[in-house]
Order: sequence, then structure tokens, then C-alpha cells
Amino acid sequence: MTWEQLLSHWALIEADLHSEYGVDVEDRALMRARSWRWLQTRIVQLLSEPKTRIARALRSPAEEHEPVDDE
Repeated sequence: MTWEQLLSHWALIEADLHSEYGVDVEDRALMRARSWRWLQTRIVQLLSEPKTRIARALRSPAEEHEPVDDE
């Protein structure tokens, strides 16, 4: 998956950033104070969390039936 494909789901990423990390991407001062690496790290982490909106949206149909570890 490319960043272009991933960022086409920006609304899901934005919602997950807020719910998981309390990050408001509309806070321009915050976003300007942070590096691309900081944002990239958090987006990649969202992808690894099965319950996030972005992870669920990108999950393959076969993965939909796999049990999720609730730890």
C-alpha cells in the first residue's frame, strides 16, 4: 500500500488519531510543531491496531473472520 492510497482514507485516520492519541489535526500549531516522522509513526501504529477504523477499513475480507485478540 502506498501513502497515497492510505491517505485517501484520511477521514478515518483523522478520527483514529483523535480517539487513540487525542491528536486534533486541525490544531495547526500542534501539527506545525511536529515532524512528518512523528505523524507517520502514529499512522503506522494505527494500522497495527486491529480495532482502529483505518485497520478495519483496510482489512481483507479473509481477515474479517479471524478472531481479534482483546488484550
